Amino acid sequence: MQEAPTRAAERVSLIPVLSDNYVFVLHGDGPGPAAVVDPAVAEPVQRWLEQRGLELSAILHTHHHHDHIGGAAELLERWPEATVIASAADRARIPLQTQGVAEGDRFVLLGRTVEVLEVPGHTAHHIAFYLPPQGEAGAELFCGDTLFAGGCGRLFEGTPEQMHTSLQRLAGLPASTRVWCAHEYTEGNLRWAAAEAPGDGPIAERLAAVRAQRAAGQPTIPSSIGLEQATNLFMRAADGAELRRRRGSKDLWRG
Repeated sequence: MQEAPTRAAERVSLIPVLSDNYVFVLHGDGPGPAAVVDPAVAEPVQRWLEQRGLELSAILHTHHHHDHIGGAAELLERWPEATVIASAADRARIPLQTQGVAEGDRFVLLGRTVEVLEVPGHTAHHIAFYLPPQGEAGAELFCGDTLFAGGCGRLFEGTPEQMHTSLQRLAGLPASTRVWCAHEYTEGNLRWAAAEAPGDGPIAERLAAVRAQRAAGQPTIPSSIGLEQATNLFMRAADGAELRRRRGSKDLWRG
């Protein structure tokens, strides 16, 4: 992947798409190169980039679900030189990738170092992209559907043990790491958590804050690793068995 920016991209912006998805954009202060994470659709992303004079140089995919890769083909029609970075093990299900990556790989994206973490559970080959602190820029985590604000992804292909291991790995990142999860599920997750753990003060306080944010039309993303450690019942699960029970409870919850 060719890389020649004069300054590291220091901003992350989110674009709401579909009913509850977010597409994330890594970019600088002004016109220049940009990277997008999990583009579900193309048109609003292309419009957002062009309005700001940004040129797409890379597309990152955390996993193969259509609401994370569905916009890539059309974006590549507009920016055919963009690199597509995804799990090498999932090349058959993410066919447009040009740079396959795996656990432990590192690369430079718009002047920022990116580490690849394999975090199976939601899907078999789910990955996350972690950007360590660099200069004045803080740590960023693009975790797709593995970790949600107040929750975790459904276990479509993985096991509770895998998801527990993945979440504990993410819990080990610096507490200040900003968590960019791909769906606006926070209020529902915390409503379930408050019913599951009545009397839990941190969860109740966070739910009240999230309700105020949503009432004001604001996104609840990003979260942080420290906030998830304090209020996410899935991240707080002691083992795979406890995570299995909580995932089953959440899957059946209709509150």
